Amino acid sequence: MITRFFSTSKPIHLVLVSVFVFGLFLMVRLGYYNEGVSITQILKEVILYGVTLLSIFVLSFVVNKNNLTKKNSFKILLFSLFLACIPETLQHGNIIVSNVFVLFAIRRIISLKSNLNIKKKLFDAAFWIALASLFYFWSILFLILVFSALILFSITKLNNWMVPFIAIIALALIIVSYNIITNDIYYDLNKYLDSVSFNFSNYDRSSLIVVLSIILSLGLWALFFYIKKLPDKSRAFRPAFVLILIALLTGVVIIVISPNKNGSEFIFLFAPLAIIMTNYIESVKKPWLSEAYLWMLLLAPLAAVLIS
Repeated sequence: MITRFFSTSKPIHLVLVSVFVFGLFLMVRLGYYNEGVSITQILKEVILYGVTLLSIFVLSFVVNKNNLTKKNSFKILLFSLFLACIPETLQHGNIIVSNVFVLFAIRRIISLKSNLNIKKKLFDAAFWIALASLFYFWSILFLILVFSALILFSITKLNNWMVPFIAIIALALIIVSYNIITNDIYYDLNKYLDSVSFNFSNYDRSSLIVVLSIILSLGLWALFFYIKKLPDKSRAFRPAFVLILIALLTGVVIIVISPNKNGSEFIFLFAPLAIIMTNYIESVKKPWLSEAYLWMLLLAPLAAVLIS
């Protein structure tokens, strides 16, 4: 059974997920090169594949390091299945890079619970998020996580609250300096800022509606149990679980306001949703129920292909 196989954390699971994502990556990305490929293009695709895998490895590291789930491989399996369900997330390199930077930031944010090197962690987290916003502007909203962590971990000193702003200013100075040196001009702010759109017509596709319905149904079911069990978490660990919930809500907001709703923006939901769903799968007492839960996600991409 799938649940039994992935119920432990072994290197073979990372290998299998890597192979699965590689096959998925080839199917999604090869269509761009109908007239042959150059060495430069191959190198670009290898880098993007590496960044996609890095996202999975960082997710696994963050979860295991902070005990957000038990020692199993469900979170990386779910993340890869989400990629298969919404392959549009692999069609846009910028948003793949932005997402991995956000995951780097989440890693630093959750590690604030140790109350060690607070300023350094806050600087790193805000810097990573600001860097992510250069690739996809609205990922800047994940700064909400930084300030939420300050509240949840009871970090009250005013100088700590100033650190994220210093990190953003530092990155801005680097970018402006680079533009002056290379192009002899200041950075054009209009290239950075992005608009807001509430036009969801791009989602009006049968294949996308089917997979979103499945993910939404399973996600809401898992979310209900996740929130229900939050009070049972120890006081030391509860803030980290709340931060994952805030990350999920931030991803939803990004989807709602995204100006170019091409499906790639859903990638910001994958990590927090994988953690929430993994917590649910671990809590299920009946093996057949968790097995059916995973099979629904496994069959979702196939259903989308058959419908489209």
